[in-house]
Amino acid sequence: MTQQKVQIGFLVYPDMVQLDVMAAYQVLSFPPATQTHLIWKNLEPISSNEGLTLIPTTTFKDCPKLDVICVPGGGVGQIDVMKDAEILTFLAHQGETAQYITSVCTGSLILAAAGLLTGYKATCHWAFKDQLAMLGIDVVDQRVVVDRNRITGAGVTSGIDFGLTLVSLLFGEDMAKLTQLMLEYHPEPPFNAGTPETAGDVITQQLLQFGKPLVDAFLAQTKEIASQKS
Repeated sequence: MTQQKVQIGFLVYPDMVQLDVMAAYQVLSFPPATQTHLIWKNLEPISSNEGLTLIPTTTFKDCPKLDVICVPGGGVGQIDVMKDAEILTFLAHQGETAQYITSVCTGSLILAAAGLLTGYKATCHWAFKDQLAMLGIDVVDQRVVVDRNRITGAGVTSGIDFGLTLVSLLFGEDMAKLTQLMLEYHPEPPFNAGTPETAGDVITQQLLQFGKPLVDAFLAQTKEIASQKS
């Protein structure tokens, strides 16, 4: 009897951060027992925040029952997602039966908007942790946070660590190690500046100033969602 594959679905949407999707997708597509889907309202090409074009593989209507739902973060386009009733309803519906409900980066803000992180610990990109807390989420300062069947990754590149963590939960540690070896995931970054603590205040403030329009736009939408929940 053929074993049914684990159905893993990634929400994709205009202006998403492509590595939020692709880092985890690369990891989770390696085990032979997985089938991955890129999910959107229709099958028309989508442009990421970085200008990379992705083509959805299924729609909300045709999406199979998922074992894992993963939500990536995005640029300004994420604001529309956080208030889109159709998207939030789809996530809530899949979340009723999914074995794991997950996110990478600011995708946890979308999960929170859908009511899927209430009562759970979670994380997101360091610049948006205060906003996640505003939505009533218990924010944990870790690269990957596992709280029962909720798994959330921090900033963009955490998708690899998140993916390996999920592979180990689904298929065991040996499969996760095989996947890591296949990817030759043995990071040796040329600079020690991946967190505000290691980057230092000057670099951190430069980045915050550069990203201020995005952070402010997210903040306005987060406050609106928080007011609706109160």
